Amino acid sequence: MQRKAIGATFILLLMTQVISAQENSGSTPFRPGLNIKDNVPSRTKEQKEYDKAIDREYQSKLKELPDAAKSDPWGNIRPTPPAAAKNKQ
Repeated sequence: MQRKAIGATFILLLMTQVISAQENSGSTPFRPGLNIKDNVPSRTKEQKEYDKAIDREYQSKLKELPDAAKSDPWGNIRPTPPAAAKNKQ
């Protein structure tokens, strides 16, 4: 039992050393799901202009929306606060 625990600890330490050596070496290790910026082609000028046009249109549509009144979903359930008591002297 103790031999298995020592062996598992040794393997774990060895794996962490390999991972840290890869990170410190400057090379890019294989990591699934990692998107490297250099592999993605940059957007063309037309695509950037199109994105800006869509964003401008979106912002203009947001300005056209009426402001929503503040709603209190618990308003019907919450009791009304008691009237302020007058100071008695």
